[in-house]
Parts: sequence; structure tokens; C-alpha cells
Amino acid sequence: MTSANTSDTRLATRLAFFAAGFAMSCWAPLVPFAKARSGVDEAQLGLLLLCLGIGSLIAMPVTGWLSARSGSRPMILLGGIGMALCLPVLAAAGQPWLLALALLLFGASLGTLDVAMNVHAVAVERESDRPLMSGFHALFSVGGFGGAGLVTLMLSQGLSPLAAAGVGSAVALAAVLGAAPRLLRAQGGEPPKLAVPRAAVLLLAGLAAITFLVEGALLDWGALLLVGRGLVEPAGGGLGYMLFSIAMTVGRLTGDRIVMALGDRRVLVQGGLLTVAGFAILLSWDWQPGALAGFVLIGLGASNIVPVLFSLAGRQTVMPPALAIAAVTTTGYAGILAGPALIGFASHLTSLPIAFWMLAALMAFIPATARIVAAR
Repeated sequence: MTSANTSDTRLATRLAFFAAGFAMSCWAPLVPFAKARSGVDEAQLGLLLLCLGIGSLIAMPVTGWLSARSGSRPMILLGGIGMALCLPVLAAAGQPWLLALALLLFGASLGTLDVAMNVHAVAVERESDRPLMSGFHALFSVGGFGGAGLVTLMLSQGLSPLAAAGVGSAVALAAVLGAAPRLLRAQGGEPPKLAVPRAAVLLLAGLAAITFLVEGALLDWGALLLVGRGLVEPAGGGLGYMLFSIAMTVGRLTGDRIVMALGDRRVLVQGGLLTVAGFAILLSWDWQPGALAGFVLIGLGASNIVPVLFSLAGRQTVMPPALAIAAVTTTGYAGILAGPALIGFASHLTSLPIAFWMLAALMAFIPATARIVAAR
């Protein structure tokens, strides 16, 4: 039987992760243009953007079931090609209903690709003698930098949003088509029974949701925290999240070697503690370099937690790996969607710094439960 872990399958997995990060981030610079073209206000745009999340949350569990039944390859191709085809529509949509539909399909494609590529990654890593998951996830981050940077550069040079989206679509499509012949072939089988995730999987999913919640909170509230404490001017508010993103990418690029050296449990313990320490520094120091160092520590600490959780979900035996990965992905994505609102509600009742201390307390659950999680 041919091994799932070959240079071709590893390359295909990296291309799938790159395509997902690239296509998703291409959308971010296009948002202001889509808002203007469709003629919606901020409140209406917020509702439209929910369509992206709804599409993803609907597609993720379905993709897990289909991947368990017939393999991840068809779903990777469906999700990747779907994202590439939706990008130009997002840039050209002139009516709110069309933008809503395009966002729904774009989100569903993203959710499909997200689950399927992690299922594929688990299958490849399972037959490897060394960890691979962090490196795969690093390509998602690299794609994110590349997509946002390329589209922003093209827009700044005077290209139309549609032309910029077309180029981004072509790059994402090329990555997916480059992966296609190298992906593991689908293997048919009896359709797995849909089941409520077991306790072990629910714990993994909950820890993933916490980590994703932290990432979403830093994206949406990190700049406001720095500006509100007088540590940076409004124009420099994004510096903290930029440093967090760079640190997370570096951490994942080196993560496979770290996981091999330390093991899953110690990565969860030390990564979780480093993240909590980053929050403590960020929230305790009124010195700008110190506070920004907190963002770096959070990025380094959190960088390999999610890849390890996905690896553990793929290795557990209480339910089919594809269904477990779908549960972890769906719950984690729900954390990203709910995070900004939860932080806003908590900061309204208390203050934004206190809300961030609550995030640090949640992150403490990861090292606290690492022995249980890694032993399963």
C-alpha cells in the first residue's frame, strides 16, 4: 500500500493551506470597495459579513462527514476552486443580495477547504515519523500575508478591485490545481454515522475555540487597547497585531521541530504559559516596547497550540478523525466569530483591559488540561 506521506502529498497539503490563507486574505483589502459598490452602511455591512461565517459553519460539519466517507481530495478541490471563483464576484457585486450570496458561497468554500485540508494533513502526518502540522499551518499564515499584500499593492497602483481580485483568484486557483494531482486519492467506504462529539473531542474543540477567540480578539480589539492606553497613535494601532502575526508565523515555521523535541503535552503547557505571560506583560506595562513585546509572546505561545490540537483530533479513536476535525474546526471558527462580540460585551460591563485579562484566564485552561488532552 502506498504511503500517505510522500514529498508529493506534503507539497499538496502545503499548497492547499497556502491557497486557503491567500484567498481569504485577498478579501480583506476589497471590503471598503465592496461596501461602496453595494451602497450599504456599516450596520448593513456587518450583517452581510455574517453571511461569510454562516456559510463556513454550515459547510464544516458536512465536509467532515463527506471527507470521512470518500476522502478529502474532492472537498479540497471543491472548496479551493469555489473560493477562487467567488473572489471576482465579491469585487463586482453591485447589489446587497448578490454580495450576501457571494459571501455565503465564499464562506462555505472556505469552511469546506479548511476542514478538508486538515483531514488531509492528519492523514499525511499519521504516516510520518516526525510532526508536520505546524509547518502546514504556517503556509496558511504565509498565504495570508501574500494575499493581503498583493491585493493591497495592486490597488495602491491603481488597478481596479475587479482586476486585483482576478489576479488573486488566479494565484489561488493555480495553487489548488498544482495540489490536485498530488492529493491523496479518495477512498470510498460506508458513510459514517453523524454523531455528537465525544468528551475527548469536545475538550479539544473547546481549547481550539479559546485559542481562536484570542486571535480574533487581538485582531478586532488589539489596536483599541493600545490606543486607549495611550501607547500608540491611532495610525499605529495595527502594529500590535502585525507583530503578533509575524511571531505566530515564525513559531509555526519552526513548530514541527519544537513539537518533535518537546512533545504535544509540553508544547501545550509551555505555549499556554507563554501566551498567558504575554497577556500579563501587555496589560501590566505602560511602556510601549514592553506592551508590544506582549503581542510577540502571545503570537509565539499560541502559534503551535492549534496545530497540536488538530493532530490530537486526528489521532484520537473515539470517533472518525474527519468528524473530529470538523468538530474542532467548527467550534474554533465559532470562537473567532463570537470573540469580538463577547469581548465588546465584557468590556462594556467592565473595561477592555479587564476583558483581556479574562482572555488570559481562559488561556490558562490549556496548560491546565494538557496532561489530559495529550494522554488521549
